[in-house]
Amino acid sequence: MSKPASTSASYDLHPSVAYVQSILANLEAKTGHSLEAWVARVKAEGPTEAKARLAWLKTQGLGTNQAGFVAQRAAAAPGHAFDDTPEGYLAAAPGYVDAQYGGKKAHLRPLFEQVVALARGLGKEVRVCPCETLVPFYRNHVFAEIRPFVSRLDLGLALGDPATVKDLSGRLKDTGGSKKKDRLTHKLELSSAADLAAALPWLVKAFERDGK
Repeated sequence: MSKPASTSASYDLHPSVAYVQSILANLEAKTGHSLEAWVARVKAEGPTEAKARLAWLKTQGLGTNQAGFVAQRAAAAPGHAFDDTPEGYLAAAPGYVDAQYGGKKAHLRPLFEQVVALARGLGKEVRVCPCETLVPFYRNHVFAEIRPFVSRLDLGLALGDPATVKDLSGRLKDTGGSKKKDRLTHKLELSSAADLAAALPWLVKAFERDGK
């Protein structure tokens, strides 16, 4: 059976991909060897156990992040698309969403697509960047995210200090993110299209806060 096609058009490049690519681009400049050369070397000369490989790479002059990516690429299962090229991530992104909304969560796919449409409608600078377990929305930073559960979607929102956020309906929940210095501080539980009307003003507020 074929996978369901996304109706939210194409997805956008996750910021983590650019971060990984910048680390890998600096690898050859700083060490004189490319990623592929380091992977071949650690396989030929380094230990086989993951932690020992990481430590060995550090003794060869690689930084913590550089060593981590080389060790991951040298593993039998070489990681996910965040460590790949931009093209690799964009090819993998629809599959992340398909996996999230398969099985018992398949009935939530139309609701997810409606939330994505609302987010896209806030402005052309909105980026929808799927991860393996959730889908964050970015402007300058992440301002919201969607995470599926069996019976609902959780819409996480970056609304700031809970003391300044007033919700007379009682639907908006403080996640404790502000105390933990997380960007996402609140959430709304969505289980039907009727919930979107209540969610939209908070989504707008989170989007506008990220533009300041």
